[in-house]
Amino acid sequence: MASIHDVAKEAGVSVATVSKVINHYPDVSEKTRKKVKNAIELLRYRPNVIARGLVTGRSWTVGVLINIPFTNPYVSMLLEGIKTALENSGYDLMRLSARLNDPGYSFVDHCQSRNLDGVVVFGVEKDHHSIQELIESGIPTMFVDMDATGQRAGNITTENRNGVHMAVRHLYELGHQRIAYLAGVPGQPVNESRLAGYRDGLETSSIPYREDYVVNGDYSYDSGIQGMRMLLQLDQPPTAVVCTSDMAAFGVIHAIEAHGLSVPGDISVVGFDNIYEAELFKPGLTTINQNIHAIGVKSIEELISMIKSAEYPPPVVTEPSSLVIRESTARYSEQ
Repeated sequence: MASIHDVAKEAGVSVATVSKVINHYPDVSEKTRKKVKNAIELLRYRPNVIARGLVTGRSWTVGVLINIPFTNPYVSMLLEGIKTALENSGYDLMRLSARLNDPGYSFVDHCQSRNLDGVVVFGVEKDHHSIQELIESGIPTMFVDMDATGQRAGNITTENRNGVHMAVRHLYELGHQRIAYLAGVPGQPVNESRLAGYRDGLETSSIPYREDYVVNGDYSYDSGIQGMRMLLQLDQPPTAVVCTSDMAAFGVIHAIEAHGLSVPGDISVVGFDNIYEAELFKPGLTTINQNIHAIGVKSIEELISMIKSAEYPPPVVTEPSSLVIRESTARYSEQ
C-alpha cells in the first residue's frame, strides 16, 4: 500500500506539499496540485482519515439535521445540493437524528461525541432549546430558512417575501381580486416572511386584506386539501390561491377538482419552491422558484469557510426568487 512519502517521491515534492493538496489548502500552484493528484491516482494512494484528523485537528465530517421527512421533494433537492458541494471538498456527510422532543437531550453533545467539524440545520423551530445551545457552543453552523445567527453560526434563505409578492401581483395582473393565501405554520420565520409578502402584494394591488382568505397549514399535501376545502365553504370563495409550498398547492388543486371545479378555469393556483414535480404535474404548476440546489451548495461552501477560518464572518445569505408561469394560472373571467 502506497504511503504519503511514496506520493511525494513520485510527484517530486515534499510530504508537506502532498498534505496541503489532500487538505485543499489554497497556497499550492495548479501545476503542482496536478502533479500530486496524478501521483495519487497512479499509486492509488488513500489517506488515512484517522491520521489526517490527528494532524489537522478535524474529523473531516459535517453533520446535517433535517427535521422534515426525507420523502419531501424539497429535502431531496436540498440534499442533492449539499452532496454536490461535498463531492470535491474532502469532507464526508453524516445524517443526524436528534430527539428534539426530549428536554434532557443535548444536540451539542450529540455533535461533539461524533467530533463533527460543522453542521447544517433545517426544519427546527428557532426557539427550540437546542438551537440556542448550538449557537453558544461555537460549532460552525449554517441554518437553512431560519434567521438565527451567532459568533460561529450563519444562515441562508431565499427571497420569501418578494416571492409571494410576485405571485400576488401576477394574479392581480390576470384580473383576480379575490386572492386567498394558504399559509404555513404560524410563528416560523419563513411563514411570517411569506405572509408579509402576501399582504404587500394585496396592498400594492389595492386589494383589501381578508382574514378569512388566509388559512394556516404545514406545507404538506394534506394541509392543502384541508385548507382549500375551508376556502370553498366561504360565501364568496376566492378565484385564486397562493400557496406556501408546491406540495400544498398540489393538495389545493386536488380539492378544487374534487369539488367539481377546474384549475385554472375556475380557480388559479400558485405554489412556492419549484420542485421537480411542479413542471410534471397536470396542470403544470405556476410557482415561485427558489434555487433549492444552490441553497444546499452554498450552505456547505459557507460552512466549510467557517470551519477553515475562525475569522471568517458568519454569513447571512439570501438567494433570489423568481416567478415561473405555467398552466395553473389564467386570466379571470366572470362566470
